[in-house]
Amino acid sequence: MDTKNESSDLDHGQVNHAVVLEILGLEPQLKKHLGPFSIICVGFNICNSWVGLAATMVIGMEQGGSVTVVYGLLVVLFFLGCSALTMAELASVYPTAGGPYHWTSILAPGYCSRVLSYISACFNIFGWLSITSGVVVQPGQFIQAVRLFFDPDVDVPVWQGFLFFQAANIFLLLHNTLLQHRTPFFHDAGFILSITSFFVIIITCLSRTSSFNPSEFVWTTFINNTGWKSNAVVFLTGLANPNFMLAGIDGAVHMAEEVADAAKFVPRALISTVVIGFVTAFGFSLSMLYSLNDFEKVVDSVTGVPIYEIWYQATRSQAAATTFIFILLSIALFSLNACIESSSRLTWSFARDNALFGSNILSKIHPRLQVPVWALMANSAVIFIIGCIYLGSSSAFNAFIGSGLLLQQCSFALPAALLLWHKRSESVLPKSRGFNLGAFGWVANAATLVFAPLITIMYCFPVGLPVTGSSMNYTVCVVGVMALFSATNWFLHARNDYRGPRLPAM
Repeated sequence: MDTKNESSDLDHGQVNHAVVLEILGLEPQLKKHLGPFSIICVGFNICNSWVGLAATMVIGMEQGGSVTVVYGLLVVLFFLGCSALTMAELASVYPTAGGPYHWTSILAPGYCSRVLSYISACFNIFGWLSITSGVVVQPGQFIQAVRLFFDPDVDVPVWQGFLFFQAANIFLLLHNTLLQHRTPFFHDAGFILSITSFFVIIITCLSRTSSFNPSEFVWTTFINNTGWKSNAVVFLTGLANPNFMLAGIDGAVHMAEEVADAAKFVPRALISTVVIGFVTAFGFSLSMLYSLNDFEKVVDSVTGVPIYEIWYQATRSQAAATTFIFILLSIALFSLNACIESSSRLTWSFARDNALFGSNILSKIHPRLQVPVWALMANSAVIFIIGCIYLGSSSAFNAFIGSGLLLQQCSFALPAALLLWHKRSESVLPKSRGFNLGAFGWVANAATLVFAPLITIMYCFPVGLPVTGSSMNYTVCVVGVMALFSATNWFLHARNDYRGPRLPAM
């Protein structure tokens, strides 16, 4: 290969996607069916920041009150915003479906490239499986919440939730497999529904509430009923709630090989996801905090979906609150569709690099459907098994979902650390790249790196003291099991067969 010419192909503003893949030793296989607006919709639909906050906001309020919700959003905006900027800069040069683990492979020294990129991939894949599982469970929770809202004494057995979980999993698997050619339409429709619903809900709540909470409650109230003596610990562990605002922020990255002019539009999708996500989540949180009337009733809500009680208090209408729940259910399905699609592309990419058992099957693209059918089925099979954990232990299931946040950040941290190790050299970040952070790139990369160990430690703390078997945080155990599976796959297969993409000059 002519290394000099290949390097020059990367050193210009408009990166040729096909040329980049060829230089990295990757073969384009997926149809480019996503336009500029659709890829923005994909990124936003996965995070759906205000919806993610709606589902978990009360958890944050129990761990620090409104201070954790409001100021936690600002903290997450800075650190996840920096992570998005770091990924946007890398995606403008290396737009591949592998995302963070491909960038790690490219940037790492040759002697440790395979190991570090494999670790990054495991972080990313397990993180996506965790986040997707957290969305799969929501439709069933919303349906059961409606039953409990109108009949608080009804017995809702766990197996019904399990069936709802598996139904959502299988339904969206079939949709992603058989209706792929319609997917851009569904992404666009999901985005429009979410934004429209956001305005409808906050306007209705603010206009119908009987009274507003004082500003002191919204901006300065700190609640610490956890048993921890340190408010700082409570705030940092409570960050998991606002962190859900940008869970799965790298979704657009994994769709890069299906986007026309990905080097230009994937970075825009990442930035749009952060900006739109924060504006909607912050506006939603303030509206709900000002509108709710009785926080104790919200916390004690028998529905298991506390936002239902907030909406009922704000609107003073069972019909309105129930309508909002069904809207939330519809948006969750659009979000789940995007999560399943994006996570399958990551699994497919890893199999294309021959890193998984059965890679020869998982890496295949169906010739007629033009989707990685086997990768989709493999992910859904794993999620099916995770659903069995939900049937057996809600604590273990919640720990699995919670682990997704720290795993995704660890996958972002590795390429950020390597960029700093390269001193952001033009050998890995061509000066004329389409998205250039300039001097702020140092801040963005450092913040991305620092946030990973911070939340890895804090999100493993128990949320309250004293610790019991049911209140224990099992995240460490879950991550340990993931590490065991990853190590087994490495020693039995990937150690000999996995090869990540590399620049010829490195």
